[in-house]
Amino acid sequence: MIGLTARLLMAMVCAGLVAGCDVSMTQQRKLTTYAPTDLWPDGTSARPLPESVVAQGDVERTKLATNPPPVTTELLERGRARFGIFCAPCHGLAGDGDGVIVKHGFPAPPSYHVDRLLAAPARHFYDVMTNGYGVMFAYGDRVPPHDRWAIAAYIRALQLSRQTKVADVPDAAEHIR
Repeated sequence: MIGLTARLLMAMVCAGLVAGCDVSMTQQRKLTTYAPTDLWPDGTSARPLPESVVAQGDVERTKLATNPPPVTTELLERGRARFGIFCAPCHGLAGDGDGVIVKHGFPAPPSYHVDRLLAAPARHFYDVMTNGYGVMFAYGDRVPPHDRWAIAAYIRALQLSRQTKVADVPDAAEHIR
């Protein structure tokens, strides 16, 4: 059996150990961004990136942004599907700028069939989707580069569909009936 003195001594040791615990795990010393410090010669906690650093995925993303894929049936189908999801609410299914959002009081975007946009390169539509334009939000973080090119190709197909005559398309009369 442990005597009273030993128990008292054990209780005091436990109390001392518990008293040593504090909030240091939740309130740790750290350097916040741009906080001054004497740890480095320049006196700032923010470290410059080494030369030639490229963010992961940037090389491939840049390659996709600068080199549009070849226009294929699959690309146009993908563009039509993505256009219906991301663009049609404002621009309308035919690209006339009469989407459902406009009917609820939002500003109407321009029609894709105006002369200015008919003359614009596909790159213009890609850039507008990436960075936004006017009251249009940027979709660069929501729509991957390949899908932006697919949508741009589909917009071009919408534009061309308005300028084509039935006589210019062989066997079109049979498909229309």
